[in-house]
Amino acid sequence: MTKASFKAGMIQLRSGLAPQANIDVAVRLIGEAKKAGAAYVLTPEMTNIMEVKRERLFAGIVAEEADTSLATLRELARALGIHIHVGSLAIKVSSDKAANRSFLIDPKGEIVARYDKIHMFDVDLADGESYRESRNYRPGDFAVLTDLPWGRLGLSICYDLRFPALYRAFAEADASFIAIPSAFTRVTGEAHWHVLLRARAIENGCFVFAAAQGGKHENGRETFGHSLIVDPWGRVLAEAGTEPGVILAEIDPAAVAAARARIPSLQHGRRFEVVKPMAQPTHLHVVGKP
Repeated sequence: MTKASFKAGMIQLRSGLAPQANIDVAVRLIGEAKKAGAAYVLTPEMTNIMEVKRERLFAGIVAEEADTSLATLRELARALGIHIHVGSLAIKVSSDKAANRSFLIDPKGEIVARYDKIHMFDVDLADGESYRESRNYRPGDFAVLTDLPWGRLGLSICYDLRFPALYRAFAEADASFIAIPSAFTRVTGEAHWHVLLRARAIENGCFVFAAAQGGKHENGRETFGHSLIVDPWGRVLAEAGTEPGVILAEIDPAAVAAARARIPSLQHGRRFEVVKPMAQPTHLHVVGKP
């Protein structure tokens, strides 16, 4: 059962190569969000390190049980008495692979949900940028839902945004909120960020929480920023620019039921079979010729 409204805070970062420095900034901004009344705070993808070069990445990350960034954020959640959703950390899972892993930490400092990014960002962009996330990261196999005091939350990360079936599954499983912490490139963000986030909110009647990386990073990459909070009707409740900081919005869980009542597409969805085009004939008969 959902409860009264709450304040959500999105932390926008510009993570560099040093995990401790990145976490120090995150801790400060989470504290600001708490002072402003936030009970749920989301950080962006790659909160602890922003690096694509394999050698430097693996030199800076460790296994989950040894990760001081995670330990610091667990202690912070306990000290502040809030839910801290770590959008993702790069976590070493083997000698040659990492996980892009999200953590939801409750006000007691306990990890109540983990999610490993399912969809790997392996693309070549028109401006010459190229990414092969699967080279360094092992994809996850499971969609993850968890319950907050105010309703159910679906966990996802960045490139997952482009796979709407994941979010439909969340909505069909009674999610009221979907988290999409991200590090969108500037090029793809300018083209698609707002429209995709609003579409996921509208088509599923969910609140969308999207904390983002923004600006020119130490490794030379440029991310789009514009952290967003979107309501179930597709209205943008709060938006950041490109600088690190905090955005906040009051979240009324009753808005989910209201939006779904106005457009009850979750009730109208039907399973269907795709009919493939008929195969072309192997020969043609020309009129007037044998």
